Amino acid sequence: MKMDIRRMRADEAKDYWELRLEALQNNPEAFASSYEEAVERQNPLEGVATNLERAVTFGAYEGDRLIGVITFVRGSGLKTKHKGDLFAVYVTPDYRGKGVGKALLKEAIDHVKGLSELVKINISVASVNKTAKQLYHSFGFKTYAHEEKALYVNGEFLDEDHMVLFL
Repeated sequence: MKMDIRRMRADEAKDYWELRLEALQNNPEAFASSYEEAVERQNPLEGVATNLERAVTFGAYEGDRLIGVITFVRGSGLKTKHKGDLFAVYVTPDYRGKGVGKALLKEAIDHVKGLSELVKINISVASVNKTAKQLYHSFGFKTYAHEEKALYVNGEFLDEDHMVLFL
C-alpha cells in the first residue's frame, strides 16, 4: 500500500467531513461528539474548513482517498502554550492494522517536536480501546488518569484514560 501523509488544507473540508461522519458512526465510543449532533450542524463544511486552518490536522491518503486523520491543537494562552492535545484520531476500518495510525501519530509527534517551548502532548482514549492505548504506549505516552463514566454511548457508560507524552 502506498500511503501519503500530509497536513490537510481548508479546501479538503469535504473529505475530512465525510471521514468524520464515518468515524462517528463506526466508533461512537471514540469521540465526545455524536453522529446525531454532527449531522444537525449548520454549514458543517465551513466549520471544518476553519478548523483545518486553525489546528494542525494530518491526513493519510491512499491515492485521492482520505483513510485516516489526526489533529493537534496547541494551548493558546501564556499559561498553556507549553502543551497541546491530540484529537479526532481515526483510521477507516479497511486500513486498520496496516500502520496508518502509527504513521499519523509519528507525523504529528514529529511536527510537535519542531515547535518551540512545547513540553507535552495529551490524548484521551476510551479505556476499552486497547489497540489505540497500545499504540500510544509504544510512542512513550503514559496514563496519568482514569476517568470513570466519561462518556455515555448507546445506553452504556464508558471510561476514558488520559495519557501524556513529555517531549
